[in-house]
Amino acid sequence: MQLSAMFVHPVKSCRGIAFDRAYAGKLGLLHDREWLLVSPDGQQITARAHPKLVTIRVELLPGGALLHHAGKAPIFAMATAYTRPHPAQVWKDGFQAWHGDERVDAWFADILGCDCRLLWLGAQSNRPFKGGPEKMSFADGYPFLLASQASLDDLNRQLAAPVTLRHFRPNLVVSGAYPWEEDEWQVIRIGDVEFDVMKPCVRCVLTTVDPELGEKRADGEPLQTLIRTRMLDAGVCFGMNLRARNEGVLELGAPVEVLEQRYSF
Repeated sequence: MQLSAMFVHPVKSCRGIAFDRAYAGKLGLLHDREWLLVSPDGQQITARAHPKLVTIRVELLPGGALLHHAGKAPIFAMATAYTRPHPAQVWKDGFQAWHGDERVDAWFADILGCDCRLLWLGAQSNRPFKGGPEKMSFADGYPFLLASQASLDDLNRQLAAPVTLRHFRPNLVVSGAYPWEEDEWQVIRIGDVEFDVMKPCVRCVLTTVDPELGEKRADGEPLQTLIRTRMLDAGVCFGMNLRARNEGVLELGAPVEVLEQRYSF
């Protein structure tokens, strides 16, 4: 097995960036989900309710993120401008992040049609990771999301219209496994970095959002098929949530080894 794709999502729910080489740290891949849109009271705004977010392209530049959207002039979110404390809420986690540039807020508000604020995580995250001393990014619950190409291929064989990896917003993609083999993994190593496989990733309506058009599919796919075929104890699942044991550089083509299985026979 090998690492066949990597994606960094600098702004949560906006379009991810494919990388051939990336740094994997305790917060996740470097720059992953370090920006978050929130309502004025700090509640996260995601593509679940605002699917147009997935059409916003993010370009990482030194010092911040250059934001692109069709029909609008690009705008730069400069991290050093984000110095004002602002509450952030990601699911049940409430913590402090940083607010800065109202021009960027207005740029997003014009696209989404709602009052919003762009927040930066900061040089050091204030969000604790549940069950440990580490910190977390703006990700839903775990630093890394892994998907299997074989499992996606198996899912697509059941769909009238195939979906892409971008429907599931993974960070790491593994090729060469059997479909759904990842359910059995407990500890894996990719290159020189070891990962605990924490739990299956529970999926939601976001999987039905077309990543190119920013619109939800009328047929509810691929979620409807996953409901029929991938209802596990945790819920409707695709992909696995990971936590890194150490840090290091990952490159496409790196070998993927299973160090411990979840089940023994």
